[in-house]
Amino acid sequence: MAETFTVEIDDINGPYWAGLRKGVLQYQACDCGYRWLPPRKLCPSCLGTGWRWETASGEGTIRSWVVYHTAYHPDFKDRLPYNVAIVRLAEGPQLIANIAAPHEALRVGAGVRLQPDMSRAQPIALFALHPWY
Repeated sequence: MAETFTVEIDDINGPYWAGLRKGVLQYQACDCGYRWLPPRKLCPSCLGTGWRWETASGEGTIRSWVVYHTAYHPDFKDRLPYNVAIVRLAEGPQLIANIAAPHEALRVGAGVRLQPDMSRAQPIALFALHPWY
């Protein structure tokens, strides 16, 4: 089944998606020191506009995860079961992503490394367990 998932790219999230096409993860950082994902116009901490894009190291840790055994959208039926995790980047921002690892290997605190899924028209963030984990 062909995936119908599409990404709406705009002025705010464009650098995030462009970074993934280059194999890196971009996040926003404000002059107040706060760093975040997903992209937004204003800093979620101070509501300021003095922010910039920074490149993440790609390293992070699993904060939480779940394994889905039911497809709540037809595009995911052929992927069952699949995991969805909250990954905290070394730089602080958190994002939701899949972990390319056996589900039984997932643990809170496990180290992960960015491994973008480049098989799609628009690459998405995907993580693998860190080799030293």
